[in-house]
Amino acid sequence: MTGLAHLPDPADGRALDPAHGPAPDPAQGPAPAPARGPDPGPTLGPAPDPARGPHPGLAHGPARGLVGPDGGPARGRAHAPDGGPAPGPAPGLAPGLAPGLAPVPFTTVVIATRERTEKLAHALDSLLAQDHPDFEIVVVDNAPVTRATRELVEREYAERVRYVAEPVPGLAVAHNKGVETARGEVIAFTDDDVVADPCWLTELTAPFTADPGLGCATGLILPARLATPAQVLLESHGGFAKGFTARTYDPKAPPADEPLFPFTAGRFGSGANMAFRTAVLRTVGGFDPATGAGTLARGGDDLYGFVRVLAEGHRLHYTPRALVWHHHRETWRDLETQAYGYGAGLTAYLTAILVNRPGLLPAFLARLPRGLAHARTLTAGRDGAAAADGAPGGHDDRSHAWPGRLSRLQRRGMLYGPVGYLRARRALRALRGAAR
Repeated sequence: MTGLAHLPDPADGRALDPAHGPAPDPAQGPAPAPARGPDPGPTLGPAPDPARGPHPGLAHGPARGLVGPDGGPARGRAHAPDGGPAPGPAPGLAPGLAPGLAPVPFTTVVIATRERTEKLAHALDSLLAQDHPDFEIVVVDNAPVTRATRELVEREYAERVRYVAEPVPGLAVAHNKGVETARGEVIAFTDDDVVADPCWLTELTAPFTADPGLGCATGLILPARLATPAQVLLESHGGFAKGFTARTYDPKAPPADEPLFPFTAGRFGSGANMAFRTAVLRTVGGFDPATGAGTLARGGDDLYGFVRVLAEGHRLHYTPRALVWHHHRETWRDLETQAYGYGAGLTAYLTAILVNRPGLLPAFLARLPRGLAHARTLTAGRDGAAAADGAPGGHDDRSHAWPGRLSRLQRRGMLYGPVGYLRARRALRALRGAAR
């Protein structure tokens, strides 16, 4: 079990979330990009600055970072909604092959959203600038109340983005709609409040070609800006980053330094930057529809997917080379909502796993005493002082303050999670029954 630092953001606006409040004062500057290490490859671009409008270079022109066969910039090939290539395919690129890189699989990128067209447009622009040579984009409009998202896609992206609507609320339901409609060998997920590095999709999907036994890959999530105390505090407590070292998790060789494996699913990645082999995700039934933002469970849908894939014997790979920039929530009230939602999402996902895979119960019970101690440590309040320059601490070092109120909210959320999940299941059954 794990706590806030290793959980997704169930209240981060991926679906069924109200718009952010007013913009804060000027940002302290983008977070630094991680070094790519000794292995060759395209370098990371700078973090976006939302105050300056669209991310530089992320209009509908060529992607940055790779050089094409003619010496100019390489261009990916996004598929049109009818299944054919979108206008402007890259000349000289073999399908599934970027210049100088190993082949990558045809990929479907799914982005779930609800009534946040401005943020969605920034995210789509960054996706259309990817250097991946062969992919499609599917926008899932979750329980829409207006036509704004449909009209944006049809007006600005109709030839390059496929629009589908999912009337049932919930992030997992929306993602399952994407799984249902995906054409790619691999399906990648990101959120409407991120901007993707131009090399993101290539880096995230290349491991599937290198390892036929891989079922899931996750990547690095860094803050787009740190402008408010709430944003700095969240990042100081772990944020969404999972470190700067690549790692493969193999259920046939459990990691010696992870005694709670595989139930510490938050260590593997987060839903804003994850990909699955499509056939594998379909085999396990996709995501539990009673989990995720927009349900009474509050979160846990991505963690559920990670553990289900590992439980079927597939490997999971984390790569910090696959980078997206996330717009953290800005206010103290947002952070309180997140703290409660993190706790609820953790125990909701564990409940969902045991309901759907009761064979995991003995392994879970064997790890429970140590897991409870681990959760208490991670959710404990701390009196440490923030850095004088306002910067977050080192990754996962937990040296900054974590207020007691947020600690208590996390723990209350953990107590609520199983109840919230069961209530979400009942609500989903009632909704589907009424639709018949």
